[in-house]
Amino acid sequence: MYNDGLFEHSFMNKKYSDPIGHYQKMIECGELKEDVMQAQVVAKLQLLHQGLEDKKLLTNKYFLEKIFSNSKNIKPLKGLYIYGGVGRGKSMLMDLFFDLAPVKDKRRVHFHAFMLEIHKNIHEWRYMGAKARVEKYLTANDDPIAAIANKISKSIRLLCFDEFHITDVTDAMILGRLFGALWERNVTLVLTSNRSPDDLYKNGLNRGLFLPTIQIIKEKLDIEALNGSTDYRLERMKGMEVYHHPLGDIATKALSNSFWRLTDHEVGDRSEVGSDNIEVQGRVLHIPLSSRGVAVVSFKKMCAAALGSADYLALAWKYHTLIMVGIPELGPENRNEAKRFVTFIDALYENNVKFLCCAEVSPEKLYAEGHGHFEFQRTVSRLMEMQSKEYLAKGHAV
Repeated sequence: MYNDGLFEHSFMNKKYSDPIGHYQKMIECGELKEDVMQAQVVAKLQLLHQGLEDKKLLTNKYFLEKIFSNSKNIKPLKGLYIYGGVGRGKSMLMDLFFDLAPVKDKRRVHFHAFMLEIHKNIHEWRYMGAKARVEKYLTANDDPIAAIANKISKSIRLLCFDEFHITDVTDAMILGRLFGALWERNVTLVLTSNRSPDDLYKNGLNRGLFLPTIQIIKEKLDIEALNGSTDYRLERMKGMEVYHHPLGDIATKALSNSFWRLTDHEVGDRSEVGSDNIEVQGRVLHIPLSSRGVAVVSFKKMCAAALGSADYLALAWKYHTLIMVGIPELGPENRNEAKRFVTFIDALYENNVKFLCCAEVSPEKLYAEGHGHFEFQRTVSRLMEMQSKEYLAKGHAV
């Protein structure tokens, strides 16, 4: 049964245009099991869906709100914060809601990627002249947070964050002000996290500076726990071999079967499995196959091409599981490929991405000699650890 990952709208009967209808249809089709806690969250998402629909109708009535975002006729909607353990279906439910949300101006983004954008915008703001600030951010004052909120609210009415968590007090302080400013500008927020608001940045340095942000989250968002007893993602991976060698038909078939178990789709099912593009620093990284948080990539495209840590981090943040095919035995002539593979595995490991692959040889023989061979042993160690039950049970990007 599938209870986590990206929701595929094309799979469902399109006459269902609301979260409850789609959720029930997925149960009827055998995609999901009955889950009381999931049903409670869906009920909350249904209310938010209806609120967005009502707000849309009200906005059409008071069309000047589109120009004057502080119109008293339109009150901000209270968003939703969904938290719970790994594999309980948080991302799946948020994606179901997002796909059906009755607004065009919406965005779903991984929290890490969003914070990179915010820091980039703050840096850009500091070096802008007054005229450029007005053109891009609609204000010339010296507050970059308000300016960034202006920019976001100009094109986004619904903003969904996946895997929200805090590791840096600076981010925490920025977010408190930014969330408040977005709410004032009628941007609706939906967040998923492995932690309750009160447990965010727990025992972090200068955590007291983060407490006002926690209070804003609790005031502006409904808090809903999703802590069912079943880790659906881990359940799907039980008994699944993740490192296959040597290369050949047996390994290829095994990975194809794994892809099916993780997504409920065959690799060749083009009605449900498609390609994807990720924008990284102004360029596009093409992913040939992806579905429901699982992506398939090749060693050649990832490590023989001129890619780097930014590309691999973008992959690690977007997908909870990556399948790599065609890893060759490496030697001195492949030192660049070996170095990129080290960076690739580091990005996945540090973000707890599940990694399945097929290779020519076992991990300890992948790069037996050549420049950087000694450093490669850390990658071997990580590849071994990434096969363990303990690693597979970790939450993505936490």
